[in-house]
Amino acid sequence: MANVQEIVLTFSCQDQRGLVARVASLFAERGYNITESSQFEDTDCRRFFMRTVFDCPDGVNMDDINALFAPVAEQYQMDWQISDTACKPKVLIAVSQWGHCLNSLLNSWKNGSLPIDIVGVVSNHEVMRPLTEWYDLPFYHLPITAETKPAQEAAIWQLMQERQADCLVLARYMQILSDDLCRKLEGRAINIHHSFLPGFKGAKPYHQAYERGVKLIGATAHFVTADLDEGPIIEQAVERVSHVNSPEGMAEIGRDIEAVVLNRALRWHAEHRVLLNGSKTVVFSR
Repeated sequence: MANVQEIVLTFSCQDQRGLVARVASLFAERGYNITESSQFEDTDCRRFFMRTVFDCPDGVNMDDINALFAPVAEQYQMDWQISDTACKPKVLIAVSQWGHCLNSLLNSWKNGSLPIDIVGVVSNHEVMRPLTEWYDLPFYHLPITAETKPAQEAAIWQLMQERQADCLVLARYMQILSDDLCRKLEGRAINIHHSFLPGFKGAKPYHQAYERGVKLIGATAHFVTADLDEGPIIEQAVERVSHVNSPEGMAEIGRDIEAVVLNRALRWHAEHRVLLNGSKTVVFSR
């Protein structure tokens, strides 16, 4: 196993006195150096969350590091993960007929500002094939009907396995995933919803917002769960509108917000800055 130069440790557990000192001293005594660290305590449930980046001493690999930390993690009953920052998560993107979010992700990936490895784009339409192939990425056309939905989702899951994808990103993929696929992808699927959740869920949210005369519209990136548009929220943003904006005008403004929000959420997820906290998230953003 190759030597590791930098790692990121994330964990959560019940808060206890001396926890940070215990973790820091464990690594410091063995020559690791902290370059970034964030902590948070959810006082409602007294659960503690931590994300720390370490420079590693020479000659250590991931087996060594995991073996070092495992006894401490067991002692404090942690949910934990240690990742090599040199290893970018592999991402499969799903899209339908709107390409603004896909284009933003592909451009950010290509210029190196999004630390992921895109392994392909899957769609129930052919519309985004030219854009995908312009970036020299594989495009998988998987059309879907009510009758073929189980087989189509099985094909998506098979692609996840074959391409060794760590995450599925729904970049305006206008299909509702089945409960079974949602369970398989728990914590590994991110959706962009063209609304400021929890308001205006489901279809045509901008039309719903227009009918209510809202003054702020937005977009929400969240983890996918079996409960439609109810998954833990990662990132949101809003833009001011007024009575002069039509539903179509709101949708145009909203598309720009969606691209920014999804890009930001995926980057934070790739950098291991997003920790699940029940129905919520803790996000250690920059």
